[in-house]
Amino acid sequence: MSTPDPTSPSQPVVDSAELFQDPYAVYGRLREEGPVHRITGTDGLPAWLVTRYDDVRRALADPRLSLDKRNATPGGYRGMALPPALDANLLNMDPPDHTRIRRMVTKVFTPRHVEGLRVPIRRAADRLLDSLAGQDEADLIPSYAAPLPITVICDLLGVPQAQRPDFRAWTDALVAPDPTRPERAREAVGRLLSFFTRLIADKRTRPADDLLSALIAVRDEEDRLSEDELMSLAFLILVAGYENTVHLIGNAVAALLAHPDQLAALRADAGLLDRAVEELARYDGPVPLAIRRFPTEDIVIGGATVPAGETVLLSLAAAHRDPRRFTDPDRLDLGRDATGHLALGHGIHYCLGAPLARMETGIALTALFDRFPGLSLAVPPQDLRRRPSMRSRGLLAIPVRTADRPGRTGPGASVG
Repeated sequence: MSTPDPTSPSQPVVDSAELFQDPYAVYGRLREEGPVHRITGTDGLPAWLVTRYDDVRRALADPRLSLDKRNATPGGYRGMALPPALDANLLNMDPPDHTRIRRMVTKVFTPRHVEGLRVPIRRAADRLLDSLAGQDEADLIPSYAAPLPITVICDLLGVPQAQRPDFRAWTDALVAPDPTRPERAREAVGRLLSFFTRLIADKRTRPADDLLSALIAVRDEEDRLSEDELMSLAFLILVAGYENTVHLIGNAVAALLAHPDQLAALRADAGLLDRAVEELARYDGPVPLAIRRFPTEDIVIGGATVPAGETVLLSLAAAHRDPRRFTDPDRLDLGRDATGHLALGHGIHYCLGAPLARMETGIALTALFDRFPGLSLAVPPQDLRRRPSMRSRGLLAIPVRTADRPGRTGPGASVG
């Protein structure tokens, strides 16, 4: 984002570098200046930014705000270019196609299926933590927060073990592209497309007990999915199920280590875990901005008239720190009732994998702090480096000490 259209009545100056490190300060300033702003979006084109909780929540559920890029003003939106075989996914769809595909996924990805993953997830977390035993220091992103979700989502889809490191590299290239190396994102798209083509063909020949095989069976037996929709759905499950959960876990671990009083409260009361996961998702969620939307007609949001077809960006980061909704919102409080946070969406586009993301995060935190009760940050919290992406909010590294060191005090110190 950069300086907005000077003809707009609202003309905030948005510092992209500041957004990477601390979006809450930037979006918070905009939220208090006004509910809606005309800005220059991440693609260099004009957009409308919505910042207050009530407006954001209503907009997420408003059927007049379309996810279908065909409803964008011609030339008014420039997003990630994906081939049709990966682009026909739920993040680009409205009803009735969205309803049809979502209903089919929920048919095979049931709450019982999710609950059946609890023991395997804990087993995977314990294996990763075993590899840290005996190390005085570690980086929890590559050693724990990243490999745990990729293990879970690849097990779910039935991705062979040998291809899993490739998936992480491809996803990183797509979600946080290097502006100096744009060809890497294009290469990642090509490799993902080739891999899913081969994987789906293999699952058709040799189906297994996994989600992708089940989706293929429904597609082939009931003809309720096109081939592009099937491949796009597999792509979306992989990217969303991996990327967002990595950052949900990573941000949660960093927040707890930076707030030892809250970590102590959680360790003292295991019954606080479910509420803690909700508050951690509100406090520092993995998605600062919801997926862009396009009005199908002129629409009023926060008192501003947004013309049909123009790009609307909904700031979850601003909504989650809105004092009109959450008391003392910049404070992490695991005892808070964070019900109503929007980190996993709202309305018909509410995250299909929300129960799995919650379960993974809860298990990841429990396993980590059970194994390493003296865990502490190896750097001050303010020195943790963020990924240079406005699509996702995640850490490049979480350097930690696995046991107490004498004389450590202050934020990040062990709480025992």
